Amino acid sequence: MKEVLVIHYSQSGQLTDIINNIVSPFKTDETNLTFLNIEMETPFPFPWNKKQFYGVFPETFLQIPEKTKPVPKNTLNKKYDLIIFGFSIWYLTPSLPTTSFLHSPDAKKLFANTPVVTVIGCRNMWIMAQEKMKKRLQELQANLVGNIVLADRHINHISVITIAQWMFSGKKERFLGIFPKPGIAQKDIDASVRFGPIIKKHLLINNYTTLQQDLLAANALKIKPFLITVDKRANIIFSKWASLIRSKGEKNSTKRQLFVNMFNYYLLFAIWVMAPIVFILFLLTYLPMYGRLKKQKAYYSSVALK
Repeated sequence: MKEVLVIHYSQSGQLTDIINNIVSPFKTDETNLTFLNIEMETPFPFPWNKKQFYGVFPETFLQIPEKTKPVPKNTLNKKYDLIIFGFSIWYLTPSLPTTSFLHSPDAKKLFANTPVVTVIGCRNMWIMAQEKMKKRLQELQANLVGNIVLADRHINHISVITIAQWMFSGKKERFLGIFPKPGIAQKDIDASVRFGPIIKKHLLINNYTTLQQDLLAANALKIKPFLITVDKRANIIFSKWASLIRSKGEKNSTKRQLFVNMFNYYLLFAIWVMAPIVFILFLLTYLPMYGRLKKQKAYYSSVALK
């Protein structure tokens, strides 16, 4: 019997639904599933208030871990044939609970020399977050063999409004009765069950060489070339902001909060003013950059790490 460990952290329950759908075909006599929900010693709020939401940015982006609750001994002491690891994106980075767990001694023991399939649920940008995940898994001596991404299909400016409303209200409903429901479409969540048999086939033969290729054939992820450019540039700018805010003191200090508020206004400016300009520039350079973008798309679709 194959032992599969299913790990994730979800505040809203959206990622939980995705993970449960993907692993539902595993529930047979051939496989045994163990579920592990990442829990923080000091939980993050949901719904968020704006001070908490923006205040967590520096530690999230810089991947500064906080304490997670220990893994139960009966889970920790097993050897697993596969780990399915679900995570969401906070500030172009795996969520802080995710990175906190991956820096724990328990993660080091669980992930060492173990195949891993990552499952991402996000708004739209995930590419550089997955690069950070690849590096961390490599440090843990894990073997990334597959990646699945489910994202909000709505255009950037619509999803910004709907996701913000969801995060600050805790309600997944149509904002003002006119906007679409926030997050990943329910039909995409329901359809994620199709990935389960693909992963299970490779698990049973203990060969993951072509797993990502098979997942891509089932539309496991979609890359928009424009978002590669935006993600990379935003990471450079976020790095400067995160370091600056961290240098201004401890969480909730008056001086630091001033710079957090400034970052909040910068985000609004970047989303509503800078992003459209960058998109126009991208269109103007698309043809000369086509070859390079094609190579980038192939790389970021893979499980390889440069």
